[in-house]
Amino acid sequence: MNNILGLLRLRIKRGINLAVRDTKTSDPYVVVTMGSSQKLKTKVIKKNCNPQWNEELTLSITNLEENIHLEVYDKDTLTVDDKMGDADIDIKPYVECLKMGLDVLPKGCAVKKVQPNRTNCLSSESCCVWENGKIVQDMILKLRNVECGEIVLQIEWIHLPGSKGLAGV
Repeated sequence: MNNILGLLRLRIKRGINLAVRDTKTSDPYVVVTMGSSQKLKTKVIKKNCNPQWNEELTLSITNLEENIHLEVYDKDTLTVDDKMGDADIDIKPYVECLKMGLDVLPKGCAVKKVQPNRTNCLSSESCCVWENGKIVQDMILKLRNVECGEIVLQIEWIHLPGSKGLAGV
């Protein structure tokens, strides 16, 4: 617990135009990894290339430099699950917003805009926004190593009482 800075909640909302890996569709799920010790996954959505997961997964953050890796798979019964692409989440721009120490802003106020570039997997501009007393970042990630597909998600920092937090990091 003494090296945990806080928790990061990932809301894996949905997939858009995911690759077909079965006859006419896919049975997708998302695996989220951070470092070598944390691995989480969503439920499988049967026969849907535009799945709605709406699942919350929570990671313990110990290193702000470490990217979060997402992989999308097609669930198969008799064979190894097929890869449907991957993407990385860079949390550094989001953490910069958290370190500003903002207290009260109008609901929906954009704190920072993050543009897609060659070093992130953003499909379009992503905003860190003040919502209900905290900063959240909505993003659409373009999947790599696949012909098509995007993942829509949101990240939110959760302060963990007794943790180091972001002060002095």
